[in-house]
Amino acid sequence: MELEIYDALQSAGVSPEKAKAAVESINKEIDRRYALHAAQLATRGDVEQVKVEIAKVESNLVKWLVATALVIIGAIAALLSRIQ
Repeated sequence: MELEIYDALQSAGVSPEKAKAAVESINKEIDRRYALHAAQLATRGDVEQVKVEIAKVESNLVKWLVATALVIIGAIAALLSRIQ
Protein backbone atom coordinates (compact mmCIF):
# COMPACT_ATOMS: atom_id res chain seq x y z
CA MET A 1 0.00 0.00 0.00
CA GLU A 2 2.82 2.38 0.84
CA LEU A 3 4.39 2.08 -2.57
CA GLU A 4 1.08 2.65 -4.34
CA ILE A 5 0.42 5.84 -2.38
CA TYR A 6 3.97 7.04 -2.93
CA ASP A 7 3.72 6.35 -6.67
CA ALA A 8 0.33 8.07 -6.90
CA LEU A 9 1.66 11.17 -5.17
CA GLN A 10 4.71 11.22 -7.42
CA SER A 11 2.48 10.85 -10.48
CA ALA A 12 0.48 13.83 -9.24
CA GLY A 13 3.65 15.90 -9.19
CA VAL A 14 4.48 15.77 -5.48
CA SER A 15 8.19 15.85 -4.69
CA PRO A 16 9.77 12.59 -3.47
CA GLU A 17 10.42 14.10 -0.02
CA LYS A 18 6.83 15.26 0.40
CA ALA A 19 5.45 11.98 -0.95
CA LYS A 20 7.58 10.02 1.52
CA ALA A 21 6.51 12.31 4.39
CA ALA A 22 2.84 11.88 3.43
CA VAL A 23 3.16 8.07 3.34
CA GLU A 24 4.90 8.08 6.73
CA SER A 25 2.15 10.31 8.13
CA ILE A 26 -0.54 7.95 6.86
CA ASN A 27 1.30 4.97 8.39
CA LYS A 28 1.59 6.75 11.75
CA GLU A 29 -2.14 7.52 11.74
CA ILE A 30 -3.01 3.92 10.90
CA ASP A 31 -0.74 2.70 13.72
CA ARG A 32 -2.28 5.21 16.15
CA ARG A 33 -5.83 4.14 15.31
CA TYR A 34 -4.91 0.47 15.54
CA ALA A 35 -3.34 1.04 18.96
CA LEU A 36 -6.53 2.74 20.17
CA HIS A 37 -8.69 -0.22 19.15
CA ALA A 38 -6.25 -3.08 19.80
CA ALA A 39 -7.08 -3.16 23.51
CA GLN A 40 -10.76 -3.63 22.66
CA LEU A 41 -10.26 -6.50 20.24
CA ALA A 42 -10.82 -10.04 21.49
CA THR A 43 -8.09 -12.57 20.88
CA ARG A 44 -8.64 -16.28 20.35
CA GLY A 45 -7.51 -16.80 23.94
CA ASP A 46 -10.17 -14.36 25.14
CA VAL A 47 -12.85 -16.21 23.18
CA GLU A 48 -11.72 -19.58 24.54
CA GLN A 49 -11.78 -18.20 28.10
CA VAL A 50 -15.33 -16.96 27.61
CA LYS A 51 -16.34 -20.38 26.25
CA VAL A 52 -14.95 -22.02 29.40
CA GLU A 53 -16.83 -19.58 31.63
CA ILE A 54 -20.07 -20.18 29.70
CA ALA A 55 -19.63 -23.94 30.11
CA LYS A 56 -19.18 -23.50 33.88
CA VAL A 57 -22.31 -21.36 34.14
CA GLU A 58 -24.25 -23.83 32.00
CA SER A 59 -23.15 -26.69 34.26
CA ASN A 60 -24.26 -24.81 37.37
CA LEU A 61 -27.61 -23.97 35.78
CA VAL A 62 -28.24 -27.62 34.93
CA LYS A 63 -27.41 -28.63 38.52
CA TRP A 64 -29.82 -26.06 39.93
CA LEU A 65 -32.57 -26.97 37.47
CA VAL A 66 -32.28 -30.68 38.31
CA ALA A 67 -32.27 -29.94 42.05
CA THR A 68 -35.28 -27.63 41.69
CA ALA A 69 -37.17 -30.21 39.65
CA LEU A 70 -36.49 -32.88 42.30
CA VAL A 71 -37.71 -30.56 45.07
CA ILE A 72 -40.89 -29.79 43.12
CA ILE A 73 -41.51 -33.48 42.43
CA GLY A 74 -40.96 -34.24 46.12
CA ALA A 75 -43.35 -31.47 47.17
CA ILE A 76 -46.01 -32.73 44.74
CA ALA A 77 -45.54 -36.30 45.97
CA ALA A 78 -45.90 -35.14 49.60
CA LEU A 79 -49.07 -33.20 48.75
CA LEU A 80 -50.53 -36.15 46.87
CA SER A 81 -49.80 -38.54 49.74
CA ARG A 82 -51.69 -36.23 52.14
CA ILE A 83 -54.69 -36.07 49.80
CA GLN A 84 -55.05 -39.84 49.61
